[in-house]
Amino acid sequence: MTDKDNEQLKREAAERAKELARKKLAEKKLNEETKAISKEDEAKAKAAAAAKAKAAALAKQKAKQKAESETRSSDEEKAKAKAKAAAAAKAKAAALAKQKAKQKAESETGSSDEEKEKAKAKAAAAAKAKAAALAKQKAKQKAESETGSNDEEKAKAKAKAVAVAKAKAAATAKMKAKGTASSTDDEKAKAIAAAKAKAVAAAKAKAAATAKGTTSDDTEEEKPSPNQPLLDKFINVINSNLGSDLLEDSYINRLSKDVPTFVAKRDTYFKLAEFLKYNEQLSFEYLSELHGTDFETHMEVYVHLYSYKNRQSVALKVKIDREKPEIESLAGVWNGADWPEREAYDLLGIVFTNHPNLKRILLADDWIGHPMRKDYEPYDVEV
Repeated sequence: MTDKDNEQLKREAAERAKELARKKLAEKKLNEETKAISKEDEAKAKAAAAAKAKAAALAKQKAKQKAESETRSSDEEKAKAKAKAAAAAKAKAAALAKQKAKQKAESETGSSDEEKEKAKAKAAAAAKAKAAALAKQKAKQKAESETGSNDEEKAKAKAKAVAVAKAKAAATAKMKAKGTASSTDDEKAKAIAAAKAKAVAAAKAKAAATAKGTTSDDTEEEKPSPNQPLLDKFINVINSNLGSDLLEDSYINRLSKDVPTFVAKRDTYFKLAEFLKYNEQLSFEYLSELHGTDFETHMEVYVHLYSYKNRQSVALKVKIDREKPEIESLAGVWNGADWPEREAYDLLGIVFTNHPNLKRILLADDWIGHPMRKDYEPYDVEV
């Protein structure tokens, strides 16, 4: 090998060494840059984590402050609501106490059932005696007119008739004034008793007048109700489909626009109610009213129904035991019975079995007693 070849080999070796050195230097530089980038990314990540933690802490602090603010506001609102509820309860209790005092005054002025029966019998006897006296007086007047009484006797008879009329008007006014102090139920009972006594007296007066040969022009007869044929028709439909032992009574209520009224037995009340709604001839699909009444000897549920198909109203009543006032709910037949039954439960303590939500609707759940009962006593008299 020549010197020239050796020189060439040395140059090539030197070039390779330089190239290798350049590569190592480039790799070292690349590694340093990579490490610098990694450190920068790590610093950025740490900064981001710190910022996120700070934001979370601030959000937590803000939420805490907001919760404290809402708690203070809620406490103030609760205090206001509590004061308002206390004022409402006080006003309600005062109204109930006033209503109870009124009912007590009415019950004190009203007579008991026994006294009512005695008064009814006494009124009937008085009406009978009065009818007999009128018949006797009429016969006497006819006899006097037939024998030809003079003008002086006629004047006396006329004066006597005027005095009797005045006395009767005064007695009627006095009775009316006295009747305003009694309860509505007492007024209805008296009116019914008076109407029956009047009908009996009119019939007897007519019979007496016919026996004595007098005319019946002056005898007033009570006209039959225009709804009597409807009541007869309804009863016929009920009897032909359900039998004749469902009703305890039925009548035309003269004091309520001649409404045909059914009084169901305790164990036939629900069955009759369903029949009144679903029978095609009756179709009483709308319940317009339901309420309870405390008669002291018993309780009563009164239901008003209406048929859009026949454009006619009827009433359904049932008497229940006062000591254990329970009756089937009609809420499953008419949705409109839901709230009225709850009201009767709340104020009278009547339990409607199978009611979907039988709880108090006017008074608080912890209210003691039922304010519409005649014997109700407030639990807390200071309220």
